[in-house]
Amino acid sequence: MPSRMIALTVNGRGREILVKPKATLLQALRELGCTDVKNGCEKGDCGACAVLLDGIAVNSCLVLAGQTDGSEVTTNAGLGTIDHPHALQEAFADGGAVQCGYCTSGMVISAKALLDRNPEPTESEIGQAISGNLCRCTGYGQIIQAIQVAAGSQRRGEE
Repeated sequence: MPSRMIALTVNGRGREILVKPKATLLQALRELGCTDVKNGCEKGDCGACAVLLDGIAVNSCLVLAGQTDGSEVTTNAGLGTIDHPHALQEAFADGGAVQCGYCTSGMVISAKALLDRNPEPTESEIGQAISGNLCRCTGYGQIIQAIQVAAGSQRRGEE
């Protein structure tokens, strides 16, 4: 099978990329310069490569790039900026939910997907939502608290 051109909207910007048949969305995004999408395990175990694909959180290492033609992809970098961070990004930074940072982008994406479908999650629901994201540094307590803070900020309209 030959390579083929696909078109994606990545963080609000139209992009085209030539992909090989077995190329993953993770590989395509990295080739497009999305360094916030981390290559952790390449088998869907760690969640470091999580992105929103047409609004649904997916591990980009498990999705073939060719299947995403015409799709909208949002990475952590597409949620906010340094000057105007998303409530989740701000809560993670302020709450010490970031240590080495490797898992952070995927963790934020999983949390965003949760808050999009459930703006008032319980601690248990937060734990379930991030259960596919591995963190070796923070112990998850600060991450869960950051998501709770962000949920409260969104309820108050501070996103």
